[in-house]
Amino acid sequence: MDSYKQKIISFYQKHRRLPGYKEIMELTGFKSKNAVYKLINKMVEVGLVQKDAQGRLTPNRLLNEVPMLGLVEAGIPTMIDDELTDTINLDDYLIVHRDESFVLEVKGDSMIDEGIKEGDLVVVEKKKNAREGDIVIARVDGGWTMKYLRRKNGKNYLEPANKNYRPI
Repeated sequence: MDSYKQKIISFYQKHRRLPGYKEIMELTGFKSKNAVYKLINKMVEVGLVQKDAQGRLTPNRLLNEVPMLGLVEAGIPTMIDDELTDTINLDDYLIVHRDESFVLEVKGDSMIDEGIKEGDLVVVEKKKNAREGDIVIARVDGGWTMKYLRRKNGKNYLEPANKNYRPI
């Protein structure tokens, strides 16, 4: 199963979606959909994928893991061991509430001093209440913008991270 698993993971990483039955047949060399069905059930059993309410395959946490190679000194330089020590799931560090999160591509340079440049991808978590100082996606005059949320004298305003722009 490990070689099949690796082929499916590689497909997922390349295409950012799971393969369908026919694609799994091509990847694995299986001649029947029944063999694919059994493989999928095994993948569900080991937690690689899961099935949603409609029976569609969805990726599980295991597909989003990256290798962890060890430690790096922040002081005196040392060698980094190329040997795999563990894997970690980036979702654990980047996405707290997956069902309430989405990704946007940045257009413009109003947040450049925060290191957010045009073309960057940002992970956004929907929240009802933002705190002062949070970077927010806010609706302004029918459009959307990314800025710092600021409060002054009980009033909210949006502040860019670029001195060439004025607060809104």
